[in-house]
Amino acid sequence: MEGAIKTVVTQFLSAARGKEDLSGKNFQKLVQSQLGNIMSDTDSSSAVKDMMKGLDDNQDGKVSFKEYMTLIGYVANSVCEQKGQPNAAGGQ
Repeated sequence: MEGAIKTVVTQFLSAARGKEDLSGKNFQKLVQSQLGNIMSDTDSSSAVKDMMKGLDDNQDGKVSFKEYMTLIGYVANSVCEQKGQPNAAGGQ
């Protein structure tokens, strides 16, 4: 699990290119390159823009690491459900 956490952090930092947040363009590249096999519509720029808007809690037009982690949590939960595992957040 440590390796997975390090990968999530490293990929974000690499995509952010030394900045604290991901721009729209960098967010789209990250989603397409790292989540394209696990998520649908990553090739659609409008779908990725909508995803970014949904994650952008403070409406600054960028995705912070915390906002990015919301996406990672959502994706992990979806994978868990697809694998037929009980949802730990659901109280089971």
